[in-house]
Formats: sequence, C-alpha cells, structure tokens
Amino acid sequence: MEKLRVGLVFGGCSGEHEVSITSAKAIHKALHTAPNLDKYEIVPFYIHKNGCWQAGSVAETALDTGKPQAWPATVNRWRFPDQASTIDVWFPILHGPNGEDGTIQGLLQLMQVPYVGSGVLGSAAGMDKIAMKTVFAAAGLPQVKYEPVTREQVWSDPCVFKQVCDRIDEEIGYPNFVKPANLGSSVGISKVRSRLELEAALDSAASFDRRIVVEAGVVAREVECAVLGNGQPRASVVGEISFDSDFYDYETKYTEGRASLQIPAPLPAEITQKIQEMAINAFIAVDAAGLSRVDFFYVESTGEVLINEINTLPGFTSTSMYPQLWGAAGVSFPELVDRLIQLAVEYHASAD
Repeated sequence: MEKLRVGLVFGGCSGEHEVSITSAKAIHKALHTAPNLDKYEIVPFYIHKNGCWQAGSVAETALDTGKPQAWPATVNRWRFPDQASTIDVWFPILHGPNGEDGTIQGLLQLMQVPYVGSGVLGSAAGMDKIAMKTVFAAAGLPQVKYEPVTREQVWSDPCVFKQVCDRIDEEIGYPNFVKPANLGSSVGISKVRSRLELEAALDSAASFDRRIVVEAGVVAREVECAVLGNGQPRASVVGEISFDSDFYDYETKYTEGRASLQIPAPLPAEITQKIQEMAINAFIAVDAAGLSRVDFFYVESTGEVLINEINTLPGFTSTSMYPQLWGAAGVSFPELVDRLIQLAVEYHASAD
C-alpha cells in the first residue's frame, strides 16, 4: 500500500508557538508508531515566529529540540518549501491566531488538499470568542453573561472608557474575567475583582487583541468534553479540571502537576449526558469538523450546565485534555491521530 504523505505544520506567529511545537512532537511520535508508520510518510514544516516556512533539517531540529529556531536572514513569506507540492494531507497543529482562526485553513483550502480539523468558517467562529458566543446564543446554548468591548473603546476616549466600565459594573459585576477575543491557551486573561482591576485588565487585553470579551464569574466545576467526527460527530466521556491557582491560566495549563484531570468526571449520569449533547450541538453550530474540545461550567448548586467555549484545534501535549479524554474511551493516541487524518480525507472527498 502506498503511503500518504502527511504535512505536519507547526510553530507559527502566535504567542502559542512553543505549545505548537510540543503538540507537533507528540503527533510526530504517534505517526512513527506502528501501524501508522506503515501508512504515512511524515514531512514536517516549521513556521518561524516571523512567518517563514521551512522544511528539512530546520523543521526536524525544531521537533527534536522542542525549541523555536532562528529564522533565516532572507525571508520570503510567500514561498513555500518545495516539499509542499507533494503533500497528500495536511496536519496543521498551529494554535492561536494564524493557526486555528481560519487563515491557515483558507490557505490549505486553496491548495485543494485535505487537512485535519475544521474549515474556514468553523475555525473562525471557534476562535473569536465574541463570534462564538453569538453563535451559541443563536443555537440556544446557555452561557454566562458577557459584554463585548473593542480596543478603540478602551484606548480612544476616557469618557467612552468610563461608560464601558460603568456598563460592565452594572451588567456583569464582580468577579469577572477579561479575555482577548482571539487568543487561546488562557493567554492575556485576567480575573477581575474591582473597578481598578477591571480598568487595568481591559488595558492589558487591548494590547493583545482589538476585540475583548468580559465574562461574569461563576462558582462552578470546570468540565470538558471532546468531540470527534464530521457530519455525525460523537462525544467522549467528560473530564474535570481541578487546580490550586486562581484560575486555569497559561502556566497552570501547560505545567505538569499544576492541574489535575479526573476522567471520567464524577457527575450525575443525566448531567454527563447533557454535557455530551451540548458539546455535539456546539460542534455543529459553529460548523466544526474533525475534532474539538468543548468546555463547560457545571453549577452544582443549581444543576445548570453553561457552555464556556469550543476549541477547534485543542492542544496535543502530554497534559492536554483532548487526547486523554479519548484515551479513557479506549482510543490510543496513535489511533486518534490516524482517525483524524482519515476524517480529513473523508471530509475533503465529501466536499467535492
């Protein structure tokens, strides 16, 4: 059987560059595990922080060391390595802006070659937290109160900024969370307990993104569900995250031992089923494909389940929830990677 050439794309221009390398290392290892090694030929493509693509030894070194590489003196962002024309299916594992927001997906779509994960629409809607929440609201999925804010409202006029803060005081209250709308891995997020902290958090978030969302804080258990599939997606078991930090920030998320995962989560059967159904509904609502991880708040005191967000290209590091959820369902990491590639091929064929 002729092997499929898999283009593993990682690195990228976002603040999650290092996380992408770590995810790519795990996927690269899984693709070199039998029986995947007999099915696929892996061609790594490393995107430097300045946007330059490189294959060959530079990409291999990035995978081997797990560290960012120095970019070449001469940069041509519009020229791809020659190996790009030989790829049968792409596996983009680029987190954050320019990786899971529909931009790289649009490029791969123009190449007319299958790629793992959601298309342009699903990726864009799943990346921008304001667009995502708008879609969830239209789909009837319950969520916490939130207020959208723009960078212009924060930085342009002190009077406008005061009005924004007054509205958040009245409509959202404290504690709340201030988040850049288009960053993942908890980058740039602040937990806010006062007006003074709110003003500082909005200013900080505006330095990361021109769109910001402020969400009401809620006393709840944080649970997650993985979704796998295309037109008929299925949901995994539900997992719960526990941590000692103030919230599930970047350091907690990617430092071993800082957070504990309980899989399956100790939840009433009807709550688990509700979460799984809502996860699939969210997946369909944003037009996701292949994979997603959907995060929820379970308010135990009232029995409410509130959707937090969908991540259409979740991490594949050793501490990541997505592969662990499917592992608990009996799907090994190499099997999961293989299934995602097959789903990409199937999705591309169905779109023709």
